[in-house]
Amino acid sequence: MATVVGQKLRAALARRWLCRGGVPPWLGDISPEQLLRDATVPEEEEEARAAPTPRRAPEDSSVLLFPGQGSQHVGMGRGLLRYPAARELFRVAERVLGYDLLGLCLNGPRAELDRTVHSQPAVFVCSLAAVEKLHHEQRPVIENCIAAAGFSIGEYAALVFAGAIEYAEALYAVKVRAEAMQEASEAVSSGMLSVIGRNNSDYVAACREACEHCKSLGIEDPVCEVSNYLFPDGRVIAGHLEAVKFLQENAKKYLFRRVQMLPVSGAFHTRLMEPAVEPLSEALESISILKPLVRVYSNVNNKRYREPEQIKHLLTKQLTLPVKWEQTMHAIYERKQGVGFPYTYEVGPGKQLGTILRNCNMRAWKLYNNIDIDAKEDDEEKET
Repeated sequence: MATVVGQKLRAALARRWLCRGGVPPWLGDISPEQLLRDATVPEEEEEARAAPTPRRAPEDSSVLLFPGQGSQHVGMGRGLLRYPAARELFRVAERVLGYDLLGLCLNGPRAELDRTVHSQPAVFVCSLAAVEKLHHEQRPVIENCIAAAGFSIGEYAALVFAGAIEYAEALYAVKVRAEAMQEASEAVSSGMLSVIGRNNSDYVAACREACEHCKSLGIEDPVCEVSNYLFPDGRVIAGHLEAVKFLQENAKKYLFRRVQMLPVSGAFHTRLMEPAVEPLSEALESISILKPLVRVYSNVNNKRYREPEQIKHLLTKQLTLPVKWEQTMHAIYERKQGVGFPYTYEVGPGKQLGTILRNCNMRAWKLYNNIDIDAKEDDEEKET
């Protein structure tokens, strides 16, 4: 049975979406009239609910994590097609994007799915469709959610889940963002390098020397920066392609234990993405953003969003500033000795965020779950 907090969240989400003329998919396949009844709180109950809510035990609460670009793979979403609301998300996406996103997710080709312009909308839509599956299978998880966070593009999905942005409007912003980042990536030869270092690895010095190397090749104003803070000693460094290749070739010098080039065409979350800032800013100004009904944490400063203007500002800043995911994990899961942890659900393709959580907080990871979006159900054989 849902807690009072869960009931209040469900009612608030219902009121907010009904005012916008839509039905949030994760509130179930029910009529707007039923939602309106659910959203109407009798006066005697309203007074009782205004009182402070008793603190829930950690094991009765949940956290949702939404993955980012790079988690996409051909076949993703196959396990979501039995849910009508999930299919509706893909139908809306086809109208907003102008192409068959579901077909691309299910059948590829991989080269097209991996393009920034396609992968970002694909991960965003699949993640919210995974929320629909979670709602059907474990409704209390949704109703008792206390916090949400998303990695890069996943932050948009987290904000939609929290009622801050309407789905179609958020998808429009995602479309503009993906197209602008694709264009910025194609303008400069750049890349991203995953690095697992040591306690004494000096990332700042390594990036500085990589920039000096680029200058020796005639590259003016080279870029080489930490773009993702993943977990202790886990970083992603991004910038001009010559810079990240230099670090790959000189990994031992900088005490990097393991390095790997990421299969992306751009230096995301660095100042090489500055050309994408204006298009995204204009898109965000054109949509309605409200205060989240669930705590959502920003990639930029690992703090919870509190006001709509703050959301617009930081989503724009997110393009050129590093993703502070490790810091966000500490903000969500830091506990006093002896205090338990909430259940964590990764909603979307892959299990990368679970792996990162394990490296950030082993105790929190023990309550981690992944929502499988790929497994076929018997009634999914006849796909449409």
